[in-house]
Amino acid sequence: MRIVIKFAGALLEDDATVRALARQVAALAQEDHEILVVHGGGRLFTATLERMAIESKFVAGLRVTDRETRDVAVMVFAGLLNKKLVAAISAEGQPAIGVSAADAQCFVAEPMVHNEVQGSLGFVGYLTGLNAQLIESFWREGLLPVAPCLGIGSDNELYNINADHMAAACAEYLGADQLIYLTDVAGVLDGEKVLAAVTCEEIERLVQCHVVSGGMVLKLEAAKRAIEGGVREVRIVGGASSDALLLASRAAGAMENDGAALIPGTRVLREPLSASRAALSAA
Repeated sequence: MRIVIKFAGALLEDDATVRALARQVAALAQEDHEILVVHGGGRLFTATLERMAIESKFVAGLRVTDRETRDVAVMVFAGLLNKKLVAAISAEGQPAIGVSAADAQCFVAEPMVHNEVQGSLGFVGYLTGLNAQLIESFWREGLLPVAPCLGIGSDNELYNINADHMAAACAEYLGADQLIYLTDVAGVLDGEKVLAAVTCEEIERLVQCHVVSGGMVLKLEAAKRAIEGGVREVRIVGGASSDALLLASRAAGAMENDGAALIPGTRVLREPLSASRAALSAA
């Protein structure tokens, strides 16, 4: 099975959580799954900018990324956080390799359009393609690629990409069977209740009714893109819960075989489940 796993940057701040997730990623890879890990790191990025006395500017909630800010993003994402995660997965017995946008132009981007002006946010982009041959060559050699949320433009500049949208685009371009978002909350929440499933049609209502907000809106938008792009299954899961990644990745088979597995988080669906399948999903 081909799986794209997105790590929320917040999960990379706790060493014990990183080790636990690295163990689960390694276990999945050793079951012969083809895995690409995509990660963010926004909070450490912001904290590093503050330590360097670089002011963060936002337009309609979007960070304006000038060259100096972009350079810090590359340092944090492709440097410290990427190597920390690669080292943790490799230490669990699964050789991993960091692969960034500039490496054989692995992840291609274009500048973001905001207010109908391309590039008005500076070095902020969106993914437009990837080097699938390179990623597949890693898998053939038994290596697990780990990618920071960066893309390279036709101008040979690096662009900061929203990690949720990058993961969805990667899953679409690679024809992934599963896309799993590991986040710092238990799933899509309605108050304190974790929603077992959300359909693409429900996402707009959840946003308009303020059931979801902030980063979860971006995750749901990205999940919808992935589903519409042919990804078979998308789940949003709390990464700090014990064995949450393993349970989520094995959920489809468990539901089909015995329906007894405790499946964490929220599944994003193209259309509603049948009554029987919905009952299993909520169990």
